[in-house]
Amino acid sequence: MSAVRKYEEDLEIPEVPQRKERPHIVRSELRGVLNRPMRSKFRLFFVAFTILAMAVTIRSGISASRGYMLVNTYNQAQEIEQENARLKIEIAHLKSPQRIRDIAVRELGMEEASKVYYGSGR
Repeated sequence: MSAVRKYEEDLEIPEVPQRKERPHIVRSELRGVLNRPMRSKFRLFFVAFTILAMAVTIRSGISASRGYMLVNTYNQAQEIEQENARLKIEIAHLKSPQRIRDIAVRELGMEEASKVYYGSGR
């Protein structure tokens, strides 16, 4: 006997327990094991969660688009108010008596009266 063999025999190597093979479970056998009421509750929960998530997403989209419309309307109102103020200034300039007098003298050839007489309406 060789020295290596004798050495191996003297060593005590513990036995490793072997795994037992699990029997192959057929899907039809598994169906009875699963909890059907729990599965239906999970499906219901999943559908409800999906619907709620879609509703939140849609509502936030609607809110964002309304916000954009509100800002756009506010900007338009500001532009219209500025245009209105500009037009009021232009109207005041066009109505000024000095401007009317200048147009009458320059374009229509009218002259300003040197004396003004006021009569009573008798």
